[in-house]
Amino acid sequence: MSDPLAPIKFGTDGWRAIIAREFTFANLERVAQAYADYLTKTEEESRLNQLLGVGQISRDEAESSMFRGVVSKATSGAPALVVVGYDRRFLSEHFARRTAEVMVGNGFPIALFQEAAPTPLVSWAVKELRAGGGIVITASHNPPYFNGFKIKAPWGGSAAPETTAAVEIMVDANPAKRSAFSSDGRDLLEPAIKSYREQIASYIDLDRLRRSEQTVVVDPMHGSGGRWLENLLAGGALKVDTIRGDRDPLFGGVNPEPIDSNLGPLKKRVVETKALVGLATDGDADRVGAVNEMGETMTMHDVVPLVLLHLARNRKMTGGIVRTFSQSVLMGRIATALNLKIYETAIGFKYIADLMLKEDILLGAEESGGIGVKGHIPERDGLLNSLLFLEAIIAAGKPPSEMLRGLHREFGEFHFGRSDLHIEVEQGTELVSSLASRPPSEFAGRKVRDVQTIDGVKLIFDDESWLLFRQSGTEPVLRIYAEATSINQMKLLLDEGQKVAPAAH
Repeated sequence: MSDPLAPIKFGTDGWRAIIAREFTFANLERVAQAYADYLTKTEEESRLNQLLGVGQISRDEAESSMFRGVVSKATSGAPALVVVGYDRRFLSEHFARRTAEVMVGNGFPIALFQEAAPTPLVSWAVKELRAGGGIVITASHNPPYFNGFKIKAPWGGSAAPETTAAVEIMVDANPAKRSAFSSDGRDLLEPAIKSYREQIASYIDLDRLRRSEQTVVVDPMHGSGGRWLENLLAGGALKVDTIRGDRDPLFGGVNPEPIDSNLGPLKKRVVETKALVGLATDGDADRVGAVNEMGETMTMHDVVPLVLLHLARNRKMTGGIVRTFSQSVLMGRIATALNLKIYETAIGFKYIADLMLKEDILLGAEESGGIGVKGHIPERDGLLNSLLFLEAIIAAGKPPSEMLRGLHREFGEFHFGRSDLHIEVEQGTELVSSLASRPPSEFAGRKVRDVQTIDGVKLIFDDESWLLFRQSGTEPVLRIYAEATSINQMKLLLDEGQKVAPAAH
């Protein structure tokens, strides 16, 4: 049964909810109106600050609500453009159009994509078109029955937590205003899409990749990555085999998240075709996943360090490294060896993007497949990063499994795993709070050397192995993460972690 006045809460990246229950057209209008109100307020404050800066008004006048209204009407220029995109989920194109109607009803011109688009492309368009912001109708990697509302900032990345918090507060401050539109701004998007392709071609040595006489299997998991990678790599000796490239709102019966349990078809096809590598993107193509030449899934604790070494050693690029709380021990070891500064943040790419805007960052990565790199927008880009990993493999001249063995020989062997327990948010939150307030001194027969609570509760052991408990910010899932010096030890930590968790449903 739908909830017409469901509370609107933005999680790790956007507001996500179950279609026809909380994610309804009525609730979508509430969120879209709140974002329109936020943009209106931001533009008004910008105009007032300009007047303050040139001494045309006093501070008292600027703070007067009556005066603010007068100035807003008297000095308003053309409202900022808003870019609206969407993924391949059920009704996404219709939700996107309704969102666009609300933005137009509030006086904002729009640029509405005419077909499902990768989220990084929408982010790129926001920056290229100097838009006031962007909206993507997507629930990313969530189950098929979810949809969502992501906000993109003018610089081409996820909105900062301060922005989403402000939008939350503004929900229901004003009734939604809708208006039909005669111009959907599609003419503006064509050059932005063209420049995105040019950006990828300038960042990646596509000609070198095309010359490789290998087979690569691409799996967009029925998401909006579609045939983007196949088209970018076409025209050479390289054979690109795309599977699950068509639209399926049920995503073939799995969640469109490129992790081992969802990549069975990709693993099988890699082995059948004797491919060099399998590359996967999630539902909205901002995350990447990989399968090695033997049909074995590679975690981001394998892929990200290899990409980092490629950037630093082969491309001679410099800058800091950002890892989120669930990323690998190896990132720190590589940073030390290469004399690169390392930062650690809470889980969520918005925290990485914030540092990329403020500091000289070479690479920022999260365990779930989101990678941001220097010289691109401060955003996850599953397409660019798939190509970057392929470039690293071809530059190494050896298959991914050999690259990984070399990584472990140089920096130490670590293996990562994750368990997702479907329990109510309150139960997961209660467990995490309990562990934070009363952490164990020993766990799974190991002494706990340190306890960290940046995001969830992480138990760290003497050999740098660790176990993390964290309640998801986007769905009712308790995530348990582990990294250890052997696969058996990693699995033991996960098993013991599950024993202390509430029963999953």
